[in-house]
Amino acid sequence: MDRAYEGDETRQLALDLDFTPVVPPWRTRVDPWEYDREMPKRRNEVERLFRHLKGFRRVFSRFDKLDAVFLGFILFAFIVEALR
Repeated sequence: MDRAYEGDETRQLALDLDFTPVVPPWRTRVDPWEYDREMPKRRNEVERLFRHLKGFRRVFSRFDKLDAVFLGFILFAFIVEALR
């Protein structure tokens, strides 16, 4: 969830479905709630990783027919990103 979904109704729906919302409250909120401040940072890292993976045309177009070859290229892309 993003801050755009931090309304009371959406938050209650997530809690009813046994999800743990980690949306930080707006600064202007009268009664802000506690949340894990590290979770949004980790989520951002994962989203950036997928954005970098989309830079490899072969990954997002899924040219490879075999799953093993596709997974191998994803691992190759991870290695290239780690070396940057």
